Amino acid sequence: MIRIYNKSTNPLPAYASTYSAGMDLRADLAEPVVLQPLERKLIPTGLFIELPSDCEAQVRPRSGLALKHGITVLNSPGTIDADYRGEVCVILINLSQEPFEIQPGERIAQMVVAPFRQEELVEVSSREELSDTERGTGGFGHSGKQ
Repeated sequence: MIRIYNKSTNPLPAYASTYSAGMDLRADLAEPVVLQPLERKLIPTGLFIELPSDCEAQVRPRSGLALKHGITVLNSPGTIDADYRGEVCVILINLSQEPFEIQPGERIAQMVVAPFRQEELVEVSSREELSDTERGTGGFGHSGKQ
């Protein structure tokens, strides 16, 4: 259960279908906001949430906005910690070559609530103390194109 305060006039976030992982977040704006090409802006949602102590909320792009207009969440996924009580806002960036107008109430991102664990870090004195794996130190592109 997530406690939520909605100071906007938009409906509460909701799952669009039975198996949706994310809830749509809407822009809480008094008037349209224009995002110029390569411009980023912090867009308020008017939402304040209280997550369970073992959960985070991840703010992710909406695929339709990304594909059709080049609009994405800059720090994707953005993390909302369980102890945060401020307004949920979304950092949007326009990666297209055209200005994009965000309308009041427009669905701008999605929020996925996920459990997490905090782990204890145990420092070792060398890389050789880490266990060996088949992948080893293979990094970006290590498995090839196929």
